[in-house]
Amino acid sequence: MKKIIFTGGGSAGHVTVNLALIPKFIEAGWSTGYIGSNNGIERELVTPISSVSYYSISTGKLRRYLDFQNIKDPFKVVRGVFQAYQIIKSQKPDIVFSKGGFVSVPVVIGAWLNKIPVIIHESDLTPGLANKLAIPFASVICTTFPETANSLGKNKCHYVGPVLREKLKQGNAERGRIFTRFTKRGKPTILIMGGSLGARRINQVVRDSLSKLTEHFQIVHLCGKGQLDSSLTNSDYRQYEYINEELPDILAMCDFVISRAGSNSIFEFLYFKKPMILIPLTKEQSRGDQLLNAASFERNGYCKVLYEEHLSTETLLEYIEEISQNKELFIRNMSQFESKDALSIVYNLIMNTAKK
Repeated sequence: MKKIIFTGGGSAGHVTVNLALIPKFIEAGWSTGYIGSNNGIERELVTPISSVSYYSISTGKLRRYLDFQNIKDPFKVVRGVFQAYQIIKSQKPDIVFSKGGFVSVPVVIGAWLNKIPVIIHESDLTPGLANKLAIPFASVICTTFPETANSLGKNKCHYVGPVLREKLKQGNAERGRIFTRFTKRGKPTILIMGGSLGARRINQVVRDSLSKLTEHFQIVHLCGKGQLDSSLTNSDYRQYEYINEELPDILAMCDFVISRAGSNSIFEFLYFKKPMILIPLTKEQSRGDQLLNAASFERNGYCKVLYEEHLSTETLLEYIEEISQNKELFIRNMSQFESKDALSIVYNLIMNTAKK
């Protein structure tokens, strides 16, 4: 029996591509494992899949800024490398697939020490620190943006495009309306997402704008864990901490999206031709990858970018009005995007690399 081990974590974006690939390998009869952290979101998302064996290792966050934890975390990473090496040595997988995040670095190095081929997937326009450290140990690098492959060199890079979860394509707008209990078909619906942990600044501005927003729109607000506001009772407003199973139906139902600019999410919106307002994380909050992702989408006419430092009730309403008035233009621009079957491309790359 062929074996594959997946890794990646720290955020939902470092897990979703793995979740899209795992069913294909289970269906093909492969033994499937996952190496992640003990308490990360990857454990929460992967362990419900009964066919996947989950292994946890020590992890240390890779920071670009001064922090006392920087003294201790390298030792955690070294311990994680030793643990990953032992797991891979005992499991003897044919290949390791890494989606990135700080937990993936020890796994990639552990696979390399065991002479197991590694395929890395990079979602963002520029590689994150974890993938930068892991790339020298990889056999193949898959990229979502064509610019990424150009900057890394084409020796082991493959531009595959966005990997989409199959279940997202099965959304049904009527089921979305039943779930949200929205009945006003003539009123456009806006889906607002602040990332897997939510975004307090976005949440606050949306709620401050709610009375004016709901004059013309129905709002589905994914606000993040612990950020529900029970005092709001507007009939055209629905708030949820997080949605998983119902997300395909909500996407099918909505007309516009307001979101952070994580690569996996924005390419899903692009696939479904949903005009977007993107509010990327600032450089103070991240390494700047969302700023680059959002700028690329704006250049191609897929979205409007509203920088967080300019975010207010006035600017939010102004951008929503603009995107609503120009909806057809955004949809035409998005229709020109050449969509690849990235899931099948990556699957075949894994199969071929494992055979070699």
